Amino acid sequence: MEAVEEKEEVEQPPDVISLNISDFLDELDVEEASVISNETDFDWSSIDTSNLPSSYKTNSRQEKKLLQLADHFLQQYSHLCPDRKLLFIHPLNECGVQKFVSTTVRPTLLPYPDMYYWSGCASFVSNYLIMEPLKCPMTPPSSLYSPTTIVKYQRGNCFDFSVLLCSLLVGAGYDAYCVHGYATLEMCSLDQTQEVCPRLKKPPEEPVKEDPNKYRIKYPLEPKSQFELQQKAKEEEEAKSTQEEEREEEVVEEVEKPKQDPLHGLRVHAWVLVLSGKRKVPETFFINPFTGNSHSTKDECFLGIESIWNDKNYWVNMQDCRKGCKDLSFDLSNHFYWEVMFPESNEASQLSTESPKDSTDDMQEKKKIGRSFEMPLSWVDRIKVSCKEYENPFPRGKKVILYDKAKQEKWAAYANADGLVERLTVYADSDRTEELEVKEWFEHRKDLLYMREVNHQTQLITDHFNPGHPLLLKAHTYTSLEPETGHTVEFYHKARVDGLWKRSETATEMTEYFEEREDLLHKRHIKFGERDQGMEMAGGTAEANARPIVQIKEYFHRNPRKPADEDVEERVFKVIDDVIQLTYHLEIYDIIPSKVVFARVIGREKREGEIFLSRENTVKYQPWSSEKHKNMRYLYNLLWELRAEQKDLKQLVRDSEAEMLNILAVRENEEANIRLTVSIYTTAQRDQRIATLLEEEQSSLEKKSQQTEGEDESVTQHTATNSTM
Repeated sequence: MEAVEEKEEVEQPPDVISLNISDFLDELDVEEASVISNETDFDWSSIDTSNLPSSYKTNSRQEKKLLQLADHFLQQYSHLCPDRKLLFIHPLNECGVQKFVSTTVRPTLLPYPDMYYWSGCASFVSNYLIMEPLKCPMTPPSSLYSPTTIVKYQRGNCFDFSVLLCSLLVGAGYDAYCVHGYATLEMCSLDQTQEVCPRLKKPPEEPVKEDPNKYRIKYPLEPKSQFELQQKAKEEEEAKSTQEEEREEEVVEEVEKPKQDPLHGLRVHAWVLVLSGKRKVPETFFINPFTGNSHSTKDECFLGIESIWNDKNYWVNMQDCRKGCKDLSFDLSNHFYWEVMFPESNEASQLSTESPKDSTDDMQEKKKIGRSFEMPLSWVDRIKVSCKEYENPFPRGKKVILYDKAKQEKWAAYANADGLVERLTVYADSDRTEELEVKEWFEHRKDLLYMREVNHQTQLITDHFNPGHPLLLKAHTYTSLEPETGHTVEFYHKARVDGLWKRSETATEMTEYFEEREDLLHKRHIKFGERDQGMEMAGGTAEANARPIVQIKEYFHRNPRKPADEDVEERVFKVIDDVIQLTYHLEIYDIIPSKVVFARVIGREKREGEIFLSRENTVKYQPWSSEKHKNMRYLYNLLWELRAEQKDLKQLVRDSEAEMLNILAVRENEEANIRLTVSIYTTAQRDQRIATLLEEEQSSLEKKSQQTEGEDESVTQHTATNSTM
């Protein structure tokens, strides 16, 4: 202990250390040395602590013993590792009482389905709390408040975030730890302007493996032309000039990049470590509590670790962090890598055994203490989050995240009257001035709309619907809800009888796509002519304002049960020209398909219900072996069937037009009168719904009472008049 006392005399007091740090920060610019928060400063000294339990204001006998052991461990650590910074081990709580950090972790399992998984816990903490930067970016805070206080006031620094998240993860069964370490400026200040929005990240594509050919032919060298060599030289010169221009642009981009952080590697940060094993976690990973995102332990944003702790113990990292956290081992049972404060095995702490002045009796006594000591229960009260608070996690009612050329906005459910819960705006530049695309996500819409995409370049709007819409809508792309302005509608085709999954309509064309039909029809294309000048589209029905049908073209898949010469691939009905054309499928080795064309006889007036067939109006290329196809009676029957089908097709086209008009009318009504569905499990909305129902009931009762009073008055007046008579 004499060596420890001598070391304490040599060490500078805390005031001198803080003075040196402040002097160093004064030499730097304010923007570089600290993180400026957009939030107004919250006065933590003004919070009410009078109603807190007694465990917040005093220490039990076991906690005092724990603090003594922690002080002894800290002395040994500072003696053996004089170059290391002081550990974050027993800060003050909100009542000004020293508490060991492990006892600040309060394992809690909240009764919500999302809180059973790490992603739900991390998302809740990142959304529920307001981020406050550390007062000094190079040192940990002097105080660590309880998770209950942090939840109450919905704000805190990185250590407050981490302790709350670790408490929820341990309560959910994860092997989670709070981490005191160092990170980059962007991570410490919650700056995501250089990152790509997770909504815009594409899944990694698997590289295509090319099999090398061992028997590749080596061709002889070809003679080279002098002219071609000259042309290549000119192209190389042009390429050099373009490369120089690109280099100049790169220099400009480097100038625009943010300056290098002078405190790189010194900025203190706290995050959460989740070890593999429990809850079937396959691989150890980090969680940034500010964003709720998971990171690999080899992420370059994490620059080093001082210590970790959970509700059971405290570990000090004894590994080299010059390369960040890439090469760190997280085997906490290895005492060469991690120095544990309270050994659970028979081996005592490495720090206590290497002290040069300790006697054997003291060592044996410390071993007994290390073996027999148990971590006291957490002094923190149970963490409680009501249903109303859980359903509205954003303290400001809204959360805005800025990314590289993107902005993400989030709202709580039912915060907006149209059910909007998230909006992602994509910009063309990093300054976020020119909008390219906007995506919006909705919840609890009665029309089952869950996403809307707006492309500002093409002015196209695409609405996406969940299954269950009365019109079986899946997606709707449009520029305006006015008819015949360009609409593309997708359906849930398995719920439709006709198998239609997509329909595109303009003023002159309509295309329908089908799937899983028995007749193997997969596409139908219709061309329309111009209306008469006296006919108007707006306000009328499809039949009254019918566009003249010029042509109907249908496409069919191959039916293997039929010969190719009898299986129609394409049929065209030219309604105005009165021409029907059939094109059949090809056999495997055929080049030209079989065709049949039924044309109108020139100079002959067409009568209704009449079918005139002659060799003049029938053109066919039929390389068929069967004699029945050459028979005129067979062609007559075929033409008769096609005439009947043409009539049915015209009616189907009119039905499709009427359906499109109905869809547009329904969508316009749904957008004009947006209604949200209220679940009985939603607390806030349920209470609001009950209140509105009670108000409606009360108003109806008042109306009824007024009506009864009016009837009573009329009855009394009637009896009075009768008595006078």
